[in-house]
Amino acid sequence: MTIKRFEDVIAWQKARALNKKLFEEFSGLRNFTFKDQILRASLSITNNIAEGFERSTDKELKYFLHIARGSTAEVRSMLYTAFDIGYVSEGLYKELMVATNEIGRLLTAFIKTLGQKPNFEYSHALGRLSDDTTMGR
Repeated sequence: MTIKRFEDVIAWQKARALNKKLFEEFSGLRNFTFKDQILRASLSITNNIAEGFERSTDKELKYFLHIARGSTAEVRSMLYTAFDIGYVSEGLYKELMVATNEIGRLLTAFIKTLGQKPNFEYSHALGRLSDDTTMGR
């Protein structure tokens, strides 16, 4: 698989779906501070993947992928609180935890792949790598 746009990154696609789910689930929450924080953290995942991808170097991409991974952990941490105080059901909590864990694993794999770039073929205009193993595929 060739990654030519940030929209092709599987972690970004999964994080986009997570954003949608969180916005739907927390839209009616009256605790605006909590809602704002978890939604900002979730948006940070997709935004940092996008920003990193559009930067000039793989070093910058890797930096932003690390930030996205940190934001994934922040969402996961907030989900513990959301479950503990009754903002989400056990089923929804488990579903969202699975999603955040998967996004984290995909980001970790992408970061590791960037470190192995001499083994990959470059096809992106900015020198991004491409290979069928990219992002777990």
